Amino acid sequence: MGHLFNPKLFTVLKQGYSKQQLSKDIFAGIIVGIVALPLAIAFAVASGVSPEKGLVTAVIAGFLISVLGGSRVQIGGPTGAFIVIVYGIVQTHGLDGLMISTMMAGVFLILFGLMRLGSLLKFIPHPLVVGFTSGIAVVIFTTQIKDALGLEITNLPADFLPKWGSYLSELSTFNPFAVGITLVTILITVYFRKVTTKIPGSFVAIILITALVQLFKLPVTTIESVFGEIPNNIQLAFPSIQFDQLGNYLAPALTIALLGGIESLLSAVVADGMIGGNHRSNTELIAQGVANIVTPVFGGIPATGAIARTATNVKNGGRTPVSGIVHAITLLLIMLFVGKWAKLIPMSCLAGILIVVAYNMSEWRSFASILKSSGFDILILLVTFFLTVLVDLTYAIQIGMVLSALLFMKRMADAGTKTELEVDSDVLENYGDLPAGLAIYEVSGPFFFASAKQYCSTLKKIGQKSDVLIIRMRHVPFIDATGVHNLKDVITDLHHIKTKVILSGVRAEVLQELEKNDIVNLLEPGMILPGFDLALQKAKAFAASKPIDK
Repeated sequence: MGHLFNPKLFTVLKQGYSKQQLSKDIFAGIIVGIVALPLAIAFAVASGVSPEKGLVTAVIAGFLISVLGGSRVQIGGPTGAFIVIVYGIVQTHGLDGLMISTMMAGVFLILFGLMRLGSLLKFIPHPLVVGFTSGIAVVIFTTQIKDALGLEITNLPADFLPKWGSYLSELSTFNPFAVGITLVTILITVYFRKVTTKIPGSFVAIILITALVQLFKLPVTTIESVFGEIPNNIQLAFPSIQFDQLGNYLAPALTIALLGGIESLLSAVVADGMIGGNHRSNTELIAQGVANIVTPVFGGIPATGAIARTATNVKNGGRTPVSGIVHAITLLLIMLFVGKWAKLIPMSCLAGILIVVAYNMSEWRSFASILKSSGFDILILLVTFFLTVLVDLTYAIQIGMVLSALLFMKRMADAGTKTELEVDSDVLENYGDLPAGLAIYEVSGPFFFASAKQYCSTLKKIGQKSDVLIIRMRHVPFIDATGVHNLKDVITDLHHIKTKVILSGVRAEVLQELEKNDIVNLLEPGMILPGFDLALQKAKAFAASKPIDK
């Protein structure tokens, strides 16, 4: 367990921690706390929950992920990727359903870590990740149009196409003040970094625009007019769990867990590249799991590692988990002492911030480059993208994973399948004339369920026309139950028509499977040979002792 769960914070403290690094971490933590403030509020509002839930998540989850995590610099909290899934769960199952789904996702994440799946989650295909990330970006942008334009729509449809239909039909109700605020927010958020990178543009935009709206009494909706007062304390809340209903939350919980796992490990990998470190992926998953079990109890929403905030942490000198802890404390202090004024933030200002987040998430350059690659990758990208936008993120991830696996298996089967070996001049030169009635077939690649049927039908065809069949297996790394079953059938069928079967170049791990499954006993003694030379000698001996009658 110690090897599986070994938080970086404890390693850092054991190695020694200088005052100089402490001051850098405190500075980076305060900056990241300021960056996280508008994002935490905006992500909560866009997810269909009240603003303080985003702040609570950034405080509680941010603290736990830094204390228990496997990365030196990972910053945890609510992220844009969860907006779509959280909104969907709240609409379908309510806040209690969201809490239960998040806590179940936490349990799944801990199990992923204990089962050492940290390294496995890194192998999620790139087109799949880009597909659902770009899809989420489009959905986030779509959800913000109402507030960005100040449209007066009371019942906004949940689905993508009806939503745009509603926007177009109500376009005449737009509020010019809201449009102006959205545009100014976007400009400040994007271009303020040219003034300084120490203070985020989104934070400056919120302070400046909220002050102007109050000063000039501009007629725009604010957090207060939509959500009322923002509590400036953290309260415990437990969901009422009906155990017979838990099955309803399995799919959303698994989606949260997969999304959280993938995003946190991607963020940790990006951070490793920036600091030249190595994160502990299974420890990171367990920490994310604990954070997602605990945070809902305090009224929070799903959390994961946040790439943008983690990068901000590194750029400002953060090098240990202490900066993440300081970021959580900074947000807690802001929430307790300044939170009551957050209710004055205009909704169109949050919309502007989220439109920038959506653009940064869109990965349009990666999207465009994948469209130039293989047909399989394009298919995975587009299916995942359109399912995320038009149907549901849960289905997008599930179907995308299954499709990726099927296409991978097809590629493996295509790469491995070879026709009967043609006897080229090198073979003739090395081994002399091959006897009549001898066939050679090479299996190249895994002998598994995707390719086994194809291999075995070819083996039968070749074997039926031959007296001796040499099956070369030097390039077979493993054989699964389907491969074993089909190979047994082939050997049995060929024995009935008196064709001798010789296996050559069988690897130790494959031989172990053949022995376990009695294939060795199906063959005549001495028919499994380590090299092709020996197999050929054996085949020539058979040919010499038996007249050809086929």
